Amino acid sequence: MAKTVLTNVRCFASGLDLTSHSNKVELSAEVEEKDTTNYGSSGWEEVVGGLASAEIAGEGQWEAGDPGKVDDASWAQLGGTGPWSVSGNNSAAVGELAYFTNAMRADYTILGEVGDVAPWTSTAKSSWPLVRGQFAHPPGTARTATGTGTGLELGAVPAGKRLYAALHVLSVAGTSPSVTVRVEAAADSTFATPTTRATFTAATAPGGQIVRTDGAAITHTWWRVAWTITGTTPSFLFAAALGIG
Repeated sequence: MAKTVLTNVRCFASGLDLTSHSNKVELSAEVEEKDTTNYGSSGWEEVVGGLASAEIAGEGQWEAGDPGKVDDASWAQLGGTGPWSVSGNNSAAVGELAYFTNAMRADYTILGEVGDVAPWTSTAKSSWPLVRGQFAHPPGTARTATGTGTGLELGAVPAGKRLYAALHVLSVAGTSPSVTVRVEAAADSTFATPTTRATFTAATAPGGQIVRTDGAAITHTWWRVAWTITGTTPSFLFAAALGIG
């Protein structure tokens, strides 16, 4: 990705697409610096890495009165944990850069001075590692029937690492609609004999989930999401991201 002016950062907080409600998103990650300086350090400070953490901070225009508005969703999420996914200034199309984690909505501030466009600010603190991966399903493509997504060559998962997957169900329509999303892996792009590596809980309403594998090595290098949809005239908008960390 070349140098870029920020015009299309996408941010998904559980079941809320913050893109049209935000005008600033910042993502930060850090590792604690632990001093280990001793008489063998040759007169230089010596440090090792301690605990790691990540934070997502955003702000924008306040709206309320609907579960899809920033106030309703932020208030419901306050103090709770769920998936947060941020794009690298792109459309969140399949294969585009994604940063995601499981995070706690730590604070929420609203309103301002007379004459202002009503603002909001909020931060989320990581409860899982921050993962640098790719979007595996675009947020603007409605799904009405069972299907599979596009394969991504993310690579094998070494022992001690995990495949992480975030799901953001953004809208749901129909009578008794349900979608169950799973993560499949295969040896090549044909997915001739895919193996299910993780499965999300069936979703019947907007919301978010995040899952990860158990830390065992996985030799498969190709990954995708697949979904099973049931109900009468169901329709779902959802975004998904995959990454190894």
